[in-house]
Amino acid sequence: MLTKGDLTSADLRELRESALGAADPLGVAAELVAAVDAGRLADPQDAGLALVLAAEIAESRSKLDAALRYVDRAVEAYATRDDSEAGSARALRARILFRAGREDEAMAALEPLRPLLGQYPDAAAYLSAALAVGGRHLVAEEWLTEAVQEALGERTAEPRNPEDAGLLFFLLQQRHRIRHAIGRQHDANDNLAERLESKLAQAGPTAEAGELLFFPQAEFERLVKLTDAFGADWDEHRARLERELVSTPGKALLTASVDGLARFAGKDGDLADPKTRAGYAKGLTARISWPPERNGACWCGSGNKYKKCCLPRSR
Repeated sequence: MLTKGDLTSADLRELRESALGAADPLGVAAELVAAVDAGRLADPQDAGLALVLAAEIAESRSKLDAALRYVDRAVEAYATRDDSEAGSARALRARILFRAGREDEAMAALEPLRPLLGQYPDAAAYLSAALAVGGRHLVAEEWLTEAVQEALGERTAEPRNPEDAGLLFFLLQQRHRIRHAIGRQHDANDNLAERLESKLAQAGPTAEAGELLFFPQAEFERLVKLTDAFGADWDEHRARLERELVSTPGKALLTASVDGLARFAGKDGDLADPKTRAGYAKGLTARISWPPERNGACWCGSGNKYKKCCLPRSR
């Protein structure tokens, strides 16, 4: 069950990572929609995010009629926005249309989103994911190849590292994965993608951008059965992160999930591998604000005040 109070942005981020593991995920989806209808969002601008989450839950349970109703409302909520979050909602709608067998409508919804590949780092992932659901791997390859060529054409030299590559790095990564999935032979851009990924791995999981992966309690309980690399228990996990945040200001604290990390690692991948952790972190966008006020809610989502929860863990 959701909290009886207003849902905050942090609540929605945590639900995104834990809802599919809930006893009644479809019930969670229905409650999210009810919260939107009742005006129980701390920030009314989060309506689109809540409805997207409800649609994703319904889609995961093959309730495509409900998923389409929810995502249609999400797209409507984002009607005046043209940022990546709005683009992601529209791509989700196309993905659901593909699953429902409405392929022409799905492609018609995706075509206008193609320019986002040259604007937002995460667009490569959500657009190619939608195309892949529709079996349009070749279209995804075509779109990504064109976007890569345009990005390379704006440069005077090959990027030195992922940070230097910027958006191009995400385009190269996603194109490389799509081409691998359809059995393409490596070309020069595949080789460039691998060189940049290798440099990212050598830098370590917290180099440059300084990403730190945080697993909410329910996720951590699943994770610790697979690896203890993130802490022997949730208390240790939070203590490590709090100490790192205190000792090295400026690091990003990102909400992670076991399923997301496992998908990035692949079937035989090592969840604890620094390359896996770093690459997965690069694709996350759910950044947790730190530090909270001493008397404010703790960043870990425990519901306790920061001064009585994770703040003392840094000592």
